Amino acid sequence: MRIAVLGAGGVGGYFGGLLARAGQEVGLLARGAHLDAVRAHGLEVRTPEGPFTAAVRATGDPQELEGSELAVIAVKNYSLPEIAPVAKRLAEAGAVILPLLNGVEAADRLIEHGVPGDRVLGGLTEISAARVGPGVVERRSDFQRIVVGERSGPPSERAERIVTVFREAGAEARGSADITADLWRKLTFIASMAAACGLARAPIGPVREAPYGPLLIERAVREVAAVARARGVALAEGMEDKLLSVIAAMPAPMKPSLLLDLESGGPTEIDDLSGAVSRLGRLAGVPTPVHDVATTALSAVRPVR
Repeated sequence: MRIAVLGAGGVGGYFGGLLARAGQEVGLLARGAHLDAVRAHGLEVRTPEGPFTAAVRATGDPQELEGSELAVIAVKNYSLPEIAPVAKRLAEAGAVILPLLNGVEAADRLIEHGVPGDRVLGGLTEISAARVGPGVVERRSDFQRIVVGERSGPPSERAERIVTVFREAGAEARGSADITADLWRKLTFIASMAAACGLARAPIGPVREAPYGPLLIERAVREVAAVARARGVALAEGMEDKLLSVIAAMPAPMKPSLLLDLESGGPTEIDDLSGAVSRLGRLAGVPTPVHDVATTALSAVRPVR
Protein backbone atom coordinates (compact mmCIF):
# COMPACT_ATOMS: atom_id res chain seq x y z
CA MET A 1 0.00 0.00 0.00
CA ARG A 2 1.19 3.52 -0.74
CA ILE A 3 0.81 5.45 2.51
CA ALA A 4 1.27 9.12 3.34
CA VAL A 5 1.96 10.09 6.96
CA LEU A 6 1.02 13.68 7.78
CA GLY A 7 2.78 14.51 11.02
CA ALA A 8 6.35 13.38 11.55
CA GLY A 9 6.42 13.48 15.35
CA GLY A 10 6.46 10.54 17.71
CA VAL A 11 3.22 8.86 16.64
CA GLY A 12 3.46 9.54 12.91
CA GLY A 13 7.16 8.80 12.78
CA TYR A 14 6.80 5.57 14.72
CA PHE A 15 3.95 4.10 12.69
CA GLY A 16 5.47 5.38 9.45
CA GLY A 17 8.70 3.60 10.30
CA LEU A 18 6.88 0.44 11.34
CA LEU A 19 4.88 0.32 8.10
CA ALA A 20 7.96 1.01 5.99
CA ARG A 21 9.90 -1.78 7.69
CA ALA A 22 7.05 -4.13 6.78
CA GLY A 23 7.44 -3.28 3.10
CA GLN A 24 4.80 -0.58 2.63
CA GLU A 25 5.66 2.46 0.51
CA VAL A 26 5.62 5.28 3.07
CA GLY A 27 5.88 8.99 2.38
CA LEU A 28 6.51 11.14 5.45
CA LEU A 29 5.63 14.83 5.41
CA ALA A 30 8.34 16.55 7.44
CA ARG A 31 10.34 19.76 7.59
CA GLY A 32 13.52 21.36 8.88
CA ALA A 33 16.28 19.36 10.49
CA HIS A 34 14.01 16.33 10.89
CA LEU A 35 13.41 16.21 7.14
CA ASP A 36 17.11 16.61 6.38
CA ALA A 37 18.10 13.86 8.81
CA VAL A 38 15.57 11.34 7.49
CA ARG A 39 16.63 12.04 3.91
CA ALA A 40 20.29 11.60 4.77
CA HIS A 41 20.20 8.61 7.12
CA GLY A 42 16.70 7.12 7.12
CA LEU A 43 14.32 7.21 10.06
CA GLU A 44 15.75 5.77 13.28
CA VAL A 45 13.04 4.12 15.37
CA ARG A 46 13.79 3.15 18.97
CA THR A 47 11.54 0.64 20.71
CA PRO A 48 11.61 -1.40 23.94
CA GLU A 49 12.47 -4.40 21.75
CA GLY A 50 15.42 -2.66 20.10
CA PRO A 51 16.10 0.00 17.43
CA PHE A 52 15.75 -0.18 13.67
CA THR A 53 16.19 2.18 10.75
CA ALA A 54 13.37 2.54 8.23
CA ALA A 55 13.65 3.67 4.64
CA VAL A 56 10.82 6.18 4.31
CA ARG A 57 10.42 8.75 1.56
CA ALA A 58 10.59 12.05 3.44
CA THR A 59 9.38 15.20 1.74
CA GLY A 60 8.41 18.74 2.56
CA ASP A 61 6.22 19.01 -0.57
CA PRO A 62 2.66 17.64 -0.17
CA GLN A 63 2.35 17.31 -3.94
CA GLU A 64 4.86 14.44 -3.84
CA LEU A 65 2.40 12.45 -1.71
CA GLU A 66 -0.38 12.48 -4.29
CA GLY A 67 -1.36 9.01 -5.40
CA SER A 68 -1.34 7.66 -1.85
CA GLU A 69 -4.04 5.12 -1.04
CA LEU A 70 -4.03 5.98 2.66
CA ALA A 71 -3.16 9.19 4.49
CA VAL A 72 -2.53 8.82 8.22
CA ILE A 73 -2.93 12.10 10.12
CA ALA A 74 -0.84 12.13 13.28
CA VAL A 75 -0.47 15.80 14.24
CA LYS A 76 -1.62 17.43 17.46
CA ASN A 77 -5.12 18.89 17.30
CA TYR A 78 -3.89 22.47 17.29
CA SER A 79 -2.04 21.72 14.01
CA LEU A 80 -5.08 20.23 12.27
CA PRO A 81 -6.08 23.44 10.41
CA GLU A 82 -2.57 23.58 8.94
CA ILE A 83 -2.62 19.98 7.70
CA ALA A 84 -6.30 19.80 6.62
CA PRO A 85 -5.68 21.30 3.13
CA VAL A 86 -3.10 18.57 2.47
CA ALA A 87 -5.56 15.90 3.61
CA LYS A 88 -8.24 17.43 1.36
CA ARG A 89 -5.90 17.34 -1.63
CA LEU A 90 -4.92 13.71 -1.03
CA ALA A 91 -8.53 12.64 -0.42
CA GLU A 92 -9.69 14.26 -3.64
CA ALA A 93 -6.93 12.33 -5.42
CA GLY A 94 -8.27 9.06 -4.01
CA ALA A 95 -6.71 8.56 -0.56
CA VAL A 96 -8.61 7.27 2.45
CA ILE A 97 -7.99 9.57 5.42
CA LEU A 98 -7.28 8.04 8.84
CA PRO A 99 -6.99 10.57 11.70
CA LEU A 100 -5.15 9.32 14.79
CA LEU A 101 -5.68 12.42 16.90
CA ASN A 102 -6.83 12.75 20.49
CA GLY A 103 -10.44 13.70 21.15
CA VAL A 104 -13.71 12.87 19.43
CA GLU A 105 -14.03 15.66 16.86
CA ALA A 106 -11.08 15.21 14.47
CA ALA A 107 -13.06 13.60 11.65
CA ASP A 108 -15.79 16.25 11.85
CA ARG A 109 -13.22 19.04 11.81
CA LEU A 110 -11.50 17.59 8.76
CA ILE A 111 -14.84 17.51 6.96
CA GLU A 112 -15.52 21.11 8.03
CA HIS A 113 -12.21 22.00 6.36
CA GLY A 114 -13.40 20.49 3.08
CA VAL A 115 -12.14 16.91 3.23
CA PRO A 116 -14.77 14.73 1.51
CA GLY A 117 -16.69 12.92 4.24
CA ASP A 118 -16.87 9.62 2.39
CA ARG A 119 -13.05 9.46 2.40
CA VAL A 120 -12.69 9.90 6.18
CA LEU A 121 -12.53 6.94 8.56
CA GLY A 122 -12.62 7.03 12.34
CA GLY A 123 -9.43 6.03 14.09
CA LEU A 124 -7.47 6.17 17.30
CA THR A 125 -4.16 5.03 18.68
CA GLU A 126 -2.97 4.16 22.17
CA ILE A 127 0.79 4.59 22.36
CA SER A 128 3.49 6.61 24.09
CA ALA A 129 5.92 7.84 21.44
CA ALA A 130 8.03 10.94 20.95
CA ARG A 131 10.46 12.48 18.51
CA VAL A 132 13.70 12.67 20.48
CA GLY A 133 15.95 14.27 17.87
CA PRO A 134 16.25 14.99 14.14
CA GLY A 135 15.50 11.74 12.33
CA VAL A 136 14.87 9.81 15.57
CA VAL A 137 11.57 8.69 17.13
CA GLU A 138 11.06 6.51 20.19
CA ARG A 139 8.23 4.29 21.37
CA ARG A 140 8.23 4.23 25.16
CA SER A 141 5.14 2.11 25.83
CA ASP A 142 4.88 -1.65 25.68
CA PHE A 143 1.63 -1.20 23.75
CA GLN A 144 1.07 0.17 20.24
CA ARG A 145 -2.64 -0.08 19.54
CA ILE A 146 -4.59 1.07 16.49
CA VAL A 147 -8.39 1.01 16.14
CA VAL A 148 -10.06 1.72 12.78
CA GLY A 149 -13.73 1.91 11.86
CA GLU A 150 -16.28 3.54 9.61
CA ARG A 151 -17.79 6.65 11.17
CA SER A 152 -21.22 5.10 10.64
CA GLY A 153 -22.41 1.72 9.50
CA PRO A 154 -20.86 -1.74 9.80
CA PRO A 155 -17.19 -2.61 9.39
CA SER A 156 -16.00 -2.21 5.80
CA GLU A 157 -13.54 -3.91 3.51
CA ARG A 158 -11.37 -0.78 3.31
CA ALA A 159 -11.17 -0.46 7.09
CA GLU A 160 -10.28 -4.13 7.46
CA ARG A 161 -7.58 -3.81 4.83
CA ILE A 162 -5.98 -0.96 6.78
CA VAL A 163 -6.22 -2.97 10.01
CA THR A 164 -4.45 -5.86 8.26
CA VAL A 165 -1.66 -3.58 7.05
CA PHE A 166 -1.00 -2.27 10.57
CA ARG A 167 -1.31 -5.71 12.14
CA GLU A 168 1.13 -7.29 9.68
CA ALA A 169 3.56 -4.48 10.48
CA GLY A 170 3.50 -5.45 14.16
CA ALA A 171 0.92 -3.11 15.69
CA GLU A 172 -1.97 -4.31 17.84
CA ALA A 173 -4.66 -3.34 15.34
CA ARG A 174 -8.36 -4.08 15.30
CA GLY A 175 -11.46 -3.03 13.47
CA SER A 176 -14.27 -1.30 15.34
CA ALA A 177 -17.99 -1.83 14.91
CA ASP A 178 -18.60 1.41 16.87
CA ILE A 179 -15.68 3.80 16.50
CA THR A 180 -17.64 6.60 18.20
CA ALA A 181 -17.84 4.57 21.42
CA ASP A 182 -14.15 3.70 21.17
CA LEU A 183 -13.22 7.36 20.72
CA TRP A 184 -15.28 8.40 23.74
CA ARG A 185 -13.77 5.61 25.83
CA LYS A 186 -10.31 6.94 25.03
CA LEU A 187 -11.41 10.54 25.68
CA THR A 188 -12.77 9.53 29.08
CA PHE A 189 -9.33 8.26 30.01
CA ILE A 190 -7.04 10.90 28.51
CA ALA A 191 -9.19 13.96 29.31
CA SER A 192 -9.52 12.89 32.94
CA MET A 193 -5.80 12.19 33.28
CA ALA A 194 -4.96 15.49 31.59
CA ALA A 195 -7.35 17.47 33.79
CA ALA A 196 -6.12 15.97 37.07
CA CYS A 197 -2.40 15.99 36.31
CA GLY A 198 -2.57 19.31 34.48
CA LEU A 199 -4.28 21.09 37.36
CA ALA A 200 -1.86 19.59 39.86
CA ARG A 201 1.20 20.02 37.58
CA ALA A 202 2.19 16.56 38.80
CA PRO A 203 2.39 12.94 37.60
CA ILE A 204 -0.45 10.58 38.42
CA GLY A 205 1.19 9.18 41.58
CA PRO A 206 1.21 12.41 43.59
CA VAL A 207 -2.29 13.21 42.32
CA ARG A 208 -3.60 9.89 43.63
CA GLU A 209 -1.92 10.51 47.00
CA ALA A 210 -3.21 14.09 47.41
CA PRO A 211 -6.22 14.85 49.60
CA TYR A 212 -9.30 14.14 47.48
CA GLY A 213 -7.08 13.19 44.53
CA PRO A 214 -8.91 9.91 43.81
CA LEU A 215 -12.22 11.76 44.13
CA LEU A 216 -11.07 14.37 41.60
CA ILE A 217 -10.10 11.64 39.15
CA GLU A 218 -13.36 9.76 39.66
CA ARG A 219 -15.48 12.86 39.12
CA ALA A 220 -13.54 13.73 35.96
CA VAL A 221 -14.06 10.22 34.56
CA ARG A 222 -17.77 10.13 35.37
CA GLU A 223 -18.37 13.56 33.84
CA VAL A 224 -17.01 12.47 30.45
CA ALA A 225 -19.00 9.24 30.50
CA ALA A 226 -22.18 11.13 31.43
CA VAL A 227 -21.73 13.48 28.47
CA ALA A 228 -21.14 10.56 26.11
CA ARG A 229 -24.23 8.69 27.28
CA ALA A 230 -26.37 11.84 27.08
CA ARG A 231 -25.29 12.13 23.44
CA GLY A 232 -26.42 8.58 22.76
CA VAL A 233 -22.97 6.97 22.73
CA ALA A 234 -23.19 3.27 23.57
CA LEU A 235 -20.49 3.00 26.22
CA ALA A 236 -20.10 -0.41 27.83
CA GLU A 237 -21.70 -0.85 31.22
CA GLY A 238 -19.15 -0.42 33.98
CA MET A 239 -16.63 1.30 31.70
CA GLU A 240 -15.99 4.05 34.24
CA ASP A 241 -15.04 1.61 36.99
CA LYS A 242 -12.70 -0.26 34.66
CA LEU A 243 -10.93 2.96 33.67
CA LEU A 244 -10.62 4.02 37.29
CA SER A 245 -8.97 0.67 38.05
CA VAL A 246 -6.53 1.25 35.20
CA ILE A 247 -5.66 4.72 36.48
CA ALA A 248 -5.24 3.41 40.03
CA ALA A 249 -2.70 0.86 38.79
CA MET A 250 -0.65 3.18 36.60
CA PRO A 251 3.04 3.75 37.48
CA ALA A 252 3.38 6.76 39.78
CA PRO A 253 5.76 8.72 37.47
CA MET A 254 3.37 8.53 34.50
CA LYS A 255 2.61 11.93 32.92
CA PRO A 256 -0.09 12.53 30.31
CA SER A 257 1.02 14.28 27.14
CA LEU A 258 -0.81 17.48 28.12
CA LEU A 259 1.34 17.77 31.24
CA LEU A 260 4.48 17.25 29.15
CA ASP A 261 3.30 20.05 26.84
CA LEU A 262 2.71 22.33 29.82
CA GLU A 263 6.18 21.58 31.19
CA SER A 264 7.79 22.29 27.82
CA GLY A 265 6.00 25.62 27.51
CA GLY A 266 4.33 24.66 24.24
CA PRO A 267 0.67 24.73 23.16
CA THR A 268 -1.65 22.07 24.57
CA GLU A 269 -4.71 20.12 23.42
CA ILE A 270 -6.86 21.29 26.34
CA ASP A 271 -9.59 22.57 24.01
CA ASP A 272 -10.00 19.10 22.49
CA LEU A 273 -9.88 17.30 25.84
CA SER A 274 -11.57 18.99 28.82
CA GLY A 275 -12.69 21.80 26.53
CA ALA A 276 -14.62 19.37 24.35
CA VAL A 277 -16.17 17.70 27.40
CA SER A 278 -17.35 21.07 28.73
CA ARG A 279 -18.59 22.30 25.35
CA LEU A 280 -20.45 19.10 24.45
CA GLY A 281 -21.71 18.73 28.01
CA ARG A 282 -23.44 22.08 27.80
CA LEU A 283 -25.11 21.08 24.53
CA ALA A 284 -26.33 17.88 26.20
CA GLY A 285 -27.39 19.58 29.45
CA VAL A 286 -24.82 17.68 31.55
CA PRO A 287 -22.82 19.52 34.27
CA THR A 288 -19.05 19.15 33.93
CA PRO A 289 -17.51 21.18 36.79
CA VAL A 290 -14.13 19.40 36.91
CA HIS A 291 -13.55 19.81 33.20
CA ASP A 292 -14.86 23.39 33.28
CA VAL A 293 -12.21 24.26 35.87
CA ALA A 294 -9.48 22.44 33.96
CA THR A 295 -10.43 24.17 30.71
CA THR A 296 -10.38 27.61 32.32
CA ALA A 297 -7.18 27.14 34.31
CA LEU A 298 -5.16 25.41 31.60
CA SER A 299 -6.38 27.61 28.76
CA ALA A 300 -5.00 30.57 30.69
CA VAL A 301 -1.47 29.14 30.49
CA ARG A 302 0.27 30.88 27.61
CA PRO A 303 2.82 28.97 25.49
CA VAL A 304 6.42 30.16 25.74
CA ARG A 305 7.28 32.19 22.66
